[in-house]
Amino acid sequence: MTMNQDWQNFLTQQGAQLQDGVVRHFGNLQAELLAARDSTVLCDLSQFGAIKVTGEEAQKFLQNLLSSDINEVNAKTAQLSSFNSPKGRMLATFLIWQQGSDYLLQLPRSLSPAMQKKLSMYVMRSKVKVSDASDEYICVGLSGKQAAKLIQQHFNVTLEQDWTVAQHNNGYVIRIGADRYQLSTTQQQAMELWNGLSQSAQMAGSACWDWLNIRAGIPILTPTTQEQFVLQMSNLDLLGGVSFKKGCYPGQEIVARTHYLGKQKRRMFLAHVDTEDAADAGNEVFGAEMPGQPCGMVMNATAAPGGGYDLLAVMQISCHDTQNVHLKTIQGAKLKFLPLPYPLPSDE
Repeated sequence: MTMNQDWQNFLTQQGAQLQDGVVRHFGNLQAELLAARDSTVLCDLSQFGAIKVTGEEAQKFLQNLLSSDINEVNAKTAQLSSFNSPKGRMLATFLIWQQGSDYLLQLPRSLSPAMQKKLSMYVMRSKVKVSDASDEYICVGLSGKQAAKLIQQHFNVTLEQDWTVAQHNNGYVIRIGADRYQLSTTQQQAMELWNGLSQSAQMAGSACWDWLNIRAGIPILTPTTQEQFVLQMSNLDLLGGVSFKKGCYPGQEIVARTHYLGKQKRRMFLAHVDTEDAADAGNEVFGAEMPGQPCGMVMNATAAPGGGYDLLAVMQISCHDTQNVHLKTIQGAKLKFLPLPYPLPSDE
């Protein structure tokens, strides 16, 4: 799946360099990554698609399938969530928000068709429709020191907490984190917004938003890592992506058992590697205490400002604690662990 052709043409006119329908950069990836770290950037988010769930039973339908409490999603609150196999392994992670009475489930565009088909299999007699909405709306990201000021100027809204939502003329603003926002709107409005915001923010490729997600410790499941992790391994439980009070959903028994009975042995950690050898989702990591076998796997990775790669890796907690973990092989680049922006449970 590739992005809306008219939007693609518009971005190309702005200097975007595209590959497989995704904006890789606007001429200088490293400069854009440095801007993402140090100033304010405007990113196209066409690496993501969206599934739309409509109908009078949409809320109940999603509540019975996803890991989070969908009843808490409303006009002012977005949410992270996941869809899992019966064995409790994640098949997709989502950012979910409401547009009117519809629910939008954002996920990597590479997963969207398969997940739309998978969710549609559960509709049966429910008064629900599941459709692809990847090109119905344009999503862009705004992040950095001037982001909150620009949001206030352009939309006259102030969002005080993460995952809060405000509606504007033809779309929605979602606060992802401190000084980071996602804008969802129509194609025409998106072009006007882009022209306005790019006067104060540097245009940046998809890798910059991916890097910001990594530094925020937000897991994004991709085809490479499907069915590799129980959601607690990805820290989704620490980000509001699971409810332990709601009823059954696929994989719920495994997720609940892990929460109530088992001590969590794997978690997701943030790290940097100084290497020119590309780090990718699905790469294994190796620790000295487990010779000959991997102790974990990379969830997400992208080029880092100033060189090397930043990544999120799920691994044995005991392996992380040795601070002696390497990428791809035991002789590979050593992971330098960085603090996540949220605490891990102290009893682990």
